[in-house]
Amino acid sequence: MKVLQIPRRFAWEEWGGTETVVFQTSRFLTKFGVETKIFTSQALSKKKNELINGLEIRRFRHFYPFLGLSETSIKQMDKKGGNLFSFTLLKGLLNEPDLDLIHLHTGKRLGGIGRWVARWRHIPYVISLHGGIFDVPKSELESNIESGKTAWEWGKALGWLVGSRRVIDDSSALICVGKSEQIEASKLFPQKRVEYLPNGVDYERFLKGNGTKFRQKTGIPADAFLILTVSRIDPQKNCLFLINSFPEIIKICPKAILLLVGPITNETYYKQINERIQTLGIGGKVKIIPGLPSESVDMVDVYHSADVFVLPSIHEPFGIVILEAWAAGKPVLASKVGGIPYFLENGLDGLLFEANNGASFMDCFTKIQKNSQLLDEAYRFGDNGRKKAEFYSWENITRRLVRLYEDVINENPFRK
Repeated sequence: MKVLQIPRRFAWEEWGGTETVVFQTSRFLTKFGVETKIFTSQALSKKKNELINGLEIRRFRHFYPFLGLSETSIKQMDKKGGNLFSFTLLKGLLNEPDLDLIHLHTGKRLGGIGRWVARWRHIPYVISLHGGIFDVPKSELESNIESGKTAWEWGKALGWLVGSRRVIDDSSALICVGKSEQIEASKLFPQKRVEYLPNGVDYERFLKGNGTKFRQKTGIPADAFLILTVSRIDPQKNCLFLINSFPEIIKICPKAILLLVGPITNETYYKQINERIQTLGIGGKVKIIPGLPSESVDMVDVYHSADVFVLPSIHEPFGIVILEAWAAGKPVLASKVGGIPYFLENGLDGLLFEANNGASFMDCFTKIQKNSQLLDEAYRFGDNGRKKAEFYSWENITRRLVRLYEDVINENPFRK
């Protein structure tokens, strides 16, 4: 079996959840005897061909079909949400020999290219939804298209040509990483195969780390109560909510320090965060690391350095970082949105709070902070989370994906 993976972008420099899913499942697909490659755009990476741990990545020239698009807007579109097109990718997909299936990790025009090629070659394709398209707040959708507002879009004809609006409709299966999205997708597409395939975690990797070493390296006091968030610096992840909550946190926990780790995908939002930190006078209490190399030891050690992990997103299809925090044995606080409540059991392996609700968050934080001093509830949450994380190993997740591939290929009406 030969399968091509098509994400919108794939760059080590700006790593995110989708890249993690594509890379980890591809790594295990090869162990299960599935030949797979990653075909993507050159967004955020100009390396045309790359070999990572034996996995072939091919990147193709792309463009945004707008007139009057500034370099700043292009960069922002590369980072998040840009509706790009690539003739060279289309050609590459047409010429790739012995292809059995295409796995899309994006929709829009790039997904349309995958759709068009699959239909031309009479092979099936599946699509994974990584971004929570059925529950994205209106404010974030507007943020995603902000970059192109001053430019004139001429690429709608390209989208029509490849059938970008029919990517989901014509797919052989729809894969949802979040349970809430699977429920919504099943309602909207009752005749379609809609699968819930959660994200996974490199359990063995995150199991052991050196938090003390990381604190020493980054100047975080040994006696600080460290609150960690690992996410993109982006409105979706809602880091500004934690900044605004921090004066209340300090009142009950004077030794608290907030650490934000993740790539900046929205420069305007990053500026707002820094301005708010200065306004509140908490510069000495907040530390921002704009991304750690995803495969570095630091990426593991940072979890082990924390006392509590917090994910305050305003929407979240799944949340791989919760699994990583669990594997490190850390208690988790997370907003009650998207797919999170379907795998985080409130009061058993973490606590859920209402998104953007300061009182709800502080109630949860107070419980964790007090219990961490007693080493009771916080330890129980972390221990239960660690046990659950093992179930979400990438090997288990990929095994389920292979079965789906086999079903779809066997059901292909054009199969010889």
